[in-house]
Amino acid sequence: MNLHEYQAKQVLREYGITTPRGQAIESAAAVDAVLKELGGEAWVVKAQIHAGGRGKAGGVKLVRSPEACLESVNALLGKNLVTYQNAPDGQMVSRLLIEETLPIARELYISLTVDRETERVALVASSEGGMEIEEVAHKSPEKILKEFCDPILGLQDFQCRNLAFGLNLTGTQINEFGKLAKNLYRLFMESDLAMVEINPLIVTASGSLVALDCKIGVDDNAVFRHKALAAMSDTSQLDAKEVAAKECDISYIALSGSIGCMVNGAGLAMATMDLVKLHGGQPANFLDVGGGATAEIVTKAFKIILADANVKAVLVNIFGGIMRCDIIAAGIIAAIKDVGVQVPVIVRLEGTNVELGQKMLKESGVGVISAPNLTEAAKLAVAAVA
Repeated sequence: MNLHEYQAKQVLREYGITTPRGQAIESAAAVDAVLKELGGEAWVVKAQIHAGGRGKAGGVKLVRSPEACLESVNALLGKNLVTYQNAPDGQMVSRLLIEETLPIARELYISLTVDRETERVALVASSEGGMEIEEVAHKSPEKILKEFCDPILGLQDFQCRNLAFGLNLTGTQINEFGKLAKNLYRLFMESDLAMVEINPLIVTASGSLVALDCKIGVDDNAVFRHKALAAMSDTSQLDAKEVAAKECDISYIALSGSIGCMVNGAGLAMATMDLVKLHGGQPANFLDVGGGATAEIVTKAFKIILADANVKAVLVNIFGGIMRCDIIAAGIIAAIKDVGVQVPVIVRLEGTNVELGQKMLKESGVGVISAPNLTEAAKLAVAAVA
């Protein structure tokens, strides 16, 4: 679960990390009051969406008058902002963050995430913060510094100093950075985060460290433990089909292809998508109905898949282990009749009672195309959308 920038900064402040002063707004009517409270002669207007690359896409504006601020607010609110992370359709801008400007001497980068290779929390930092951090990681990996936190001892003082020295911080900045890094690590662990990123972490003209931008992602499996964070969830930023799937406990991720995939088991779903691409097709989604799929779940899955107008065929790949193939077949037949599917449906069944399940599909009269194996099913699906 992702937080908006204004929400992430609220959390940072609760952990003693300095951020610019600012307020989130949902209408242009609030602009005058916000500018009066912030004071100053220049402000930054930031679109609040769950995607990176806002600056390059025109979602971050530096304004130097109330008139220019109001113009930027009207240009962004209620519009879809398309970035390299959310193309092609973008995401609706329903809120904006208006912040004070600060004198920037340097831009740094710091983040925490789980490193799967070492199975430890990694603290990552760079002296090259800002919009081009991805390019820095690609072209100059030596500028990306890492410290791996011991699962028992946590983040140690010497690790903070190592990074501070690597970032060319001096004097009181070293201790300030250490305090910030420790607070960030405490936030990461106590809130069960998947990722927290401050980019840029600026050094102001006076030498202070301020989190100018922040992203926070909470581990979906731990959200139930954090009621305050869960209340910050903004489902309007998600694909409507993904929201519907989550309500049904179905694992679904929308993609850009034309072959809808319904599979039981994440690994089998990935293999199904791979075979579709291998034979020249493009999957429209990842969808795992789970090992105990019922007729009701299958019906809901069909509705979610077919809500995507790009879907021209549906590939159903079910291994009947926990659930028998005849029960799955009955669910598929009922779902097709209930939903009124108008696109080709290719079904591959394997497992317990597979012969009975295939017989039921053949005699159902709903026009299902039965495939003897997964490779043939992928080929048939690709041919159906050609």
